[in-house]
Amino acid sequence: MPNVHPTAIVDPACTLADDVSVGPFSILQGPIRIGAGTTVLERVSMRGPATIGEHCTIYPGCTLGFPPQDFKFTPESVSAGVQIGNHTVLRENATVHAATNPDTPTHIGDRVFMMVNAHVGHDSRIDNNAILTNNTMIAGHVHIAEKAILSGGVAVHQFCRVGRMAMVSGGSVTVADVPPFCIAWGRSTISGLNLVGLRRSGFDREHISMLRKAYSDTFREHLSMGEIIDILSTRSANCPPLDEWIQFLKTSKRTIATHMNPADVERAARIHATEAYDE
Repeated sequence: MPNVHPTAIVDPACTLADDVSVGPFSILQGPIRIGAGTTVLERVSMRGPATIGEHCTIYPGCTLGFPPQDFKFTPESVSAGVQIGNHTVLRENATVHAATNPDTPTHIGDRVFMMVNAHVGHDSRIDNNAILTNNTMIAGHVHIAEKAILSGGVAVHQFCRVGRMAMVSGGSVTVADVPPFCIAWGRSTISGLNLVGLRRSGFDREHISMLRKAYSDTFREHLSMGEIIDILSTRSANCPPLDEWIQFLKTSKRTIATHMNPADVERAARIHATEAYDE
């Protein structure tokens, strides 16, 4: 039998596994299904439809499944709600908003770590093993791919994608797609490949070399995206990571983040400051 604190309110429409724990003053409203081994701590608010997987931990102040921040969504609209996978952790005050459509829920995958105050907007998808650090802001219809890491205070614009194993530096704003395996920083800029992450994940040395060449080719001047894809496609047959890179470029509906080296920006800023002082 679930362990529900006397001060918690659990709607009869909820379905809880026998070993689920619900803490003080938490409120679960509507059709919510919670899997085995999941712990809901105090003062958590959920609104169904929602599905929470097994062995998750939801910390105080989290709010899940409330209506999307979207003007087209009305009180009469039907939402597919929220879906959260297994072994996922939502730390204090994390928020996940319900979908704007009746068919596909806002999705948080398995083993996702949402840290304090992280927000995931409506219709977004966060794939397995992604990490959203404190105060991360994910807008609606965003896709964060597997093993991506978003550092503190990162903001991701609507409909953008962050590719697999990409890292986004703290305080960055992303209004363009960040390709897989890259390090993003600043405003929609990337500085190179996440080489440390690739090596730690056991990527083949030859594949890493091919990705480095692909990165260089992708950001060559005076080439269209179609020309870049044609060049890369000639050598992708035996390199699945390179094929993944190409498919990401092909399917981008927004622009791709641009390459810019932080050292170059810092150097330009120093030159500008010196010139301004001389004037």
